[in-house]
Amino acid sequence: QVQLVESGGGLVQAGGSLRLSCAASGIPFSINVMGWYRQAPGKQRELVATITSGGNTNYADSVKGRFTISRDNAKNTVYLQMDSLKPEDTAVYFCKSRHQYYGIEYWGKGTLVTVSS
Repeated sequence: QVQLVESGGGLVQAGGSLRLSCAASGIPFSINVMGWYRQAPGKQRELVATITSGGNTNYADSVKGRFTISRDNAKNTVYLQMDSLKPEDTAVYFCKSRHQYYGIEYWGKGTLVTVSS
């Protein structure tokens, strides 16, 4: 059974930091591209950052220089370090896996991040 479980969300003041974690099970983690996405109220889900099995990263322009994605293949976990948070970062943050060869995707249920001004 595949599970992606996000944690680390919460309420933080603008300018603060949070670290999200996504623990994966039931997938060959080391050969999955892992990503963080977010969905703000009334908006579509959008890409935040991705990291390949080789450690190559990609970021949305809106978070470049503030967010850092990383992964620990030994722990089957992907992280999102979020610094200099802004109220517009408020959203539910989702973790996604994608098998790098077969393209099979799985989503977590999300964790809420609220940034107050």
